[in-house]
Amino acid sequence: MRNDKILRIYTDGGCSGNQNEENLGGWGAILEYGSAVKELYGSEANTTNNRMEMTALLEAFGAITKDGQRIQVFSDSSYLMDCFRKKWYVNWQKNGWKTAQKKPVENRDLWEGLLPYLDRHDIEFYRVKGHVNLNSLNTDMDKLYEKFRQWNGDGFTREEFRYVTEKNNRADELANIGIDEIRE
Repeated sequence: MRNDKILRIYTDGGCSGNQNEENLGGWGAILEYGSAVKELYGSEANTTNNRMEMTALLEAFGAITKDGQRIQVFSDSSYLMDCFRKKWYVNWQKNGWKTAQKKPVENRDLWEGLLPYLDRHDIEFYRVKGHVNLNSLNTDMDKLYEKFRQWNGDGFTREEFRYVTEKNNRADELANIGIDEIRE
């Protein structure tokens, strides 16, 4: 799975009590370039799950010290991945940061922070299934791998799929560390 010329970023975000006015959010990110690995995490009170997903990616991008990187981003956030893969942001910008329903785009501040990185790097976005217990006998790996291929194409072997899923599980653990630290 490792390729020294590709920077891989695995992200996750979560929010304990997401629908409540007072809650705790956490985010985690892993940057992997060959054998070099950097783990980042943090937290925020009174936020949303989507904001934490976006913050994880924004913090990961902010940790990159060199422009022109070839990057693969892996996330379980369909909101985040679909925006980039389907280029929702193009119409948002054309429409003065309004959705197709003429409503203000949520999390505009974070989107505006993320978008400049698209011009600075060559980035591919991949969606993964979150919170997968790879060691459970009840986990249907064939079904999960097929879903991964439906979302991302046939460019990943089953072994690579498992590796990516393990890394995203670790990003989820980091997000939970962030939440636990804010509780203290």
